[in-house]
Amino acid sequence: MMPAALEWLARFRRYMSSERRMSPHTEASYARDLAALVKYCDRAGLTEWSALDSQHVRTFAAHSHAAGLGPRSIQRRLSAVRSFYAFLEREGTQEVARGRRRPRGNPAQGVRAPKSPKRLPQTLDADQMAHLLAIRADNPLAQRDRALMELLYSSGLRLAECIGLNLASIDLKDRTVQVLGKGKKARIVPVGRAAVEALKAWLKERAGLARSDESALFVGRNGRRLGARAVQLRVAAWARAQGLSVPVHPHLFRHSFASHLLESSGELRSVQELLGHADISTTQIYTHLDFQHLARIYDATHPRARRKA
Repeated sequence: MMPAALEWLARFRRYMSSERRMSPHTEASYARDLAALVKYCDRAGLTEWSALDSQHVRTFAAHSHAAGLGPRSIQRRLSAVRSFYAFLEREGTQEVARGRRRPRGNPAQGVRAPKSPKRLPQTLDADQMAHLLAIRADNPLAQRDRALMELLYSSGLRLAECIGLNLASIDLKDRTVQVLGKGKKARIVPVGRAAVEALKAWLKERAGLARSDESALFVGRNGRRLGARAVQLRVAAWARAQGLSVPVHPHLFRHSFASHLLESSGELRSVQELLGHADISTTQIYTHLDFQHLARIYDATHPRARRKA
């Protein structure tokens, strides 16, 4: 690739951060995907972005698959290419070197990744969740962990949303939390009674741990904002300590929240708003979970469905 063409990658990354407000994780993933595209272009002898056509993109996707990349990763890789070319079209050029040709359209449009098998998110049932949350909070860090896990389950928060909370984000009197989700979109979510009580207990302990200038709701031993990896390790440790037979990670609380709420209410649109999903199709995965639960009940209880011993 020519230097002028590569300069557009730097511009696109600034665009992702400042205008699209993508999460750092997505931004880094897109950067890696586009770096892989540059390597492909170099091997194919393509020096300008306008030279790339849909057949090149299909070959790029096929090479990615042959290299061992999974369908979901290839989907994201194609999404990165589509977003990049949409940015180039918005800027009015795909001819990065000279800026003379008119844009020829998005070469990644219509290119599909291999189909990936549908995997339903794992959840804990209500009894398993209650058992996990009944931890012995006999020290400040255990109080913090119980409050954090109660909040994850009570409000269906993402891990990044939870550790990003500040003291001002929580209103215990109104039992609400203001969350900054993906795309910097804010939403207000209710907090359950058990989570409120756990948070009150944690706030008493927090005063002895947090540094005076720290605004984070959840802090670590160093008095600073708790990190994602620390939460993952603590949640897994508590699950083992409570004797759960399945691996537990922070996002499992969100899946369980959505599944249990949908099972009880049937209000898909409400669950979508609580989760902060931009598209209801993302939320619909939990209707499959609910159907699986109904199917198990049917198989276990219907006289014509029960298998003979």
